[in-house]
Amino acid sequence: MSWLPSNDPALGDPQSCDALELVIVPRVRDLGDGFAVRRALPHGRRQMVGPFIFFDHFGPIQFVSGKGMDVRPHPHIGLATVTYLFDGSIMHRDSEGHIQEIQPGAMNLMTAGSGIAHSERTPDAQRAGGQTMLGLQSWIALPKGKEEIAPTFQHYGADSLPTVQDRGFRARVIAGSSFGATSPVEMVSPWFYAEVALEAGMSVPLDADHEERAIYLVDGEIEIAGDRHQAPQLLVFRPGDRITVRATQPARMMFLGGDALEGPRHIWWNFVSSSKERIEQAKDDWKTGRFAPVPNEHEFIPLPEN
Repeated sequence: MSWLPSNDPALGDPQSCDALELVIVPRVRDLGDGFAVRRALPHGRRQMVGPFIFFDHFGPIQFVSGKGMDVRPHPHIGLATVTYLFDGSIMHRDSEGHIQEIQPGAMNLMTAGSGIAHSERTPDAQRAGGQTMLGLQSWIALPKGKEEIAPTFQHYGADSLPTVQDRGFRARVIAGSSFGATSPVEMVSPWFYAEVALEAGMSVPLDADHEERAIYLVDGEIEIAGDRHQAPQLLVFRPGDRITVRATQPARMMFLGGDALEGPRHIWWNFVSSSKERIEQAKDDWKTGRFAPVPNEHEFIPLPEN
């Protein structure tokens, strides 16, 4: 199927509404200090889309001068975090010694594997002047057999990720392959992630080759098989069906998914694993200080009571 966009409304006619399996309206979660997110995954009716097991949408948030994000050091196992920004900056620090300012359009993949701790804070310059933040954070559950790999961190600036564009259409391929382009990001299982922007009246296909697929609508409105969807929503599709997405208003969305994992995962706080016992071990490791510390950080988030 061609990826090329079109302004021909007839492209949507052959498909059926049956292709859409589930519509998830993200629920608001207050993370404290006035910082709220919209959480789409995990959901009561859907734990994962491909290996995507967690999907948070934050912002737009306006921080005044002197204020900012301060997510103190906290641990992860059995997953990889993907931080993707549309606006604002975050300073990442982790227990492997990586320090990286995350900026809009960049890809930041922290693979926790056997265990890593990190902090996420507003950089000093942006804190001094104030900034607006808008972005997404996702977790990718690792396949069984690779849940305990050594922790790593990859960073790719926006200009190093492939972009595909045509009249009224632009996509950045963040991970995997989409629209005939492939991201340089290394992955331990097959998945894909792309930012897609459409002008009103333009249409674009969602690749049918991926086993599990979804669209997260960040802003705007789209139409699929005659049904309209407004942001924010996560639209989950059945495998194999031809999907055409038409923007009824200028729209920004994320195409995501990949191969389904071999089974469900246990998820507790910041830990993901195929083993309940491994989760319990991670709890004890954090509580007793066996995770490596984040250099130059003197705070941490304590283990939740329940």
